[in-house]
Amino acid sequence: MNSSPLARAVALAALGALTLPGLAQAEFIKDSKGTLELRNFYFNRDFRQDGAPQAKAEEWAQGFLLRLESGYTEGSIGVGVDALGLLGVKLDSSAGRSGTGLLKRDRETGEAQDEYGELGLTAKLRASKSTLKIGTLLPKLPVVQYNDARLLPQTFSGGHLNSMEIDGLTLDAGRLRQVNQRDSSDYEDMVITGGGQRGISFADGTTADHFDFAGATYKWNDQLSTSYHFGKLDEFYKQHYLSLVHTWPIAEKQSLKSDIRWARSTDDGTSNVDNKAFNAMFTYSLGSHAFGLGFQDMSGDTGFAYINGTDPYLVNYIQIGDFANKDERSWQARYDYNFAALGIPGLTFMTRYVTGDDIDRGAGVSEGKEWERNTDIAYVFQEGPLKNLGLRWRNATYRSNFGNDLDENRLIVSYTVPLW
Repeated sequence: MNSSPLARAVALAALGALTLPGLAQAEFIKDSKGTLELRNFYFNRDFRQDGAPQAKAEEWAQGFLLRLESGYTEGSIGVGVDALGLLGVKLDSSAGRSGTGLLKRDRETGEAQDEYGELGLTAKLRASKSTLKIGTLLPKLPVVQYNDARLLPQTFSGGHLNSMEIDGLTLDAGRLRQVNQRDSSDYEDMVITGGGQRGISFADGTTADHFDFAGATYKWNDQLSTSYHFGKLDEFYKQHYLSLVHTWPIAEKQSLKSDIRWARSTDDGTSNVDNKAFNAMFTYSLGSHAFGLGFQDMSGDTGFAYINGTDPYLVNYIQIGDFANKDERSWQARYDYNFAALGIPGLTFMTRYVTGDDIDRGAGVSEGKEWERNTDIAYVFQEGPLKNLGLRWRNATYRSNFGNDLDENRLIVSYTVPLW
């Protein structure tokens, strides 16, 4: 790497801005903003099953995330440009402990590289209440959600149209062409997630030429919203996704939130995808306390289908597992507490437990079972010289009768600096 991706991001974003027509117009400059996020990440995963090929995956790294967003030029069609500069730096790793997803690995030796990064540029056009973005994208929709659970986020290249011309109605449509995984600096063709006991198969060497998506979300009032989204991973699957989110204000400082989702996935060419996924989460909030119960059910000839590396839009997708295997049923119990009620604003606590069973492992094999327990404690300084500094500890224990048994800890220190 001859120069820092952050430096190149700044230089190229500035160059792109200078070449835009109408740059002198005030809105382009006045509405611009820039931030630099510093993300220090320690990851430790112990493999507990007998005969594990690796005793543990353990790495420590420093990430730099530079985000620059311009405003829009004046006129009926406004023009703007965004830049995303990502840099990951190795602090501690070895060949025997790599593979955490924090750092890019050498394809021959398996050792983590000293640094890796990405420059992402996005052109954007705005007309009325509609915006078209082309370039580097971070999609967050039911049918495709980028992953940001490690040092640097997963990114995509493509185009995304978002429209809010009708009050309460949000429309989305677009096409993704390639993906850059969270521990990579290379864009590549997309594939479907495999592994586990999903029962998904496809022709060897198959990759997707593109992923198309479209959807609509309607907010009926402050308490109720519904949505429909469609996604198609070329040569792999087609997916329809319906969701409903409702919040019932029971009394002062009391509410019941219902998050209900249903997806239907079928094959598209070379795969055997056939899945129905029903999942729901009900959360009762009482002051600073929140109690949640979730249920997730998979049916059909395969497990749930989604793009490799992304976050599936499932209530029981948690720190390690997604509980989306063939015929799997899973339940979740969750508790959250906000310590602001005790005079410690910025301190939060979460714990949850998910158990799944009835997994189809094939003829003549006993049903699959798995469970996972998570604990998450976070604190964000509210004032003083350390204001906005965030500390987080994430702990997980995972066990199953068909895969790896894991104990995991993540320690994350983050700080975002506004540049202007």
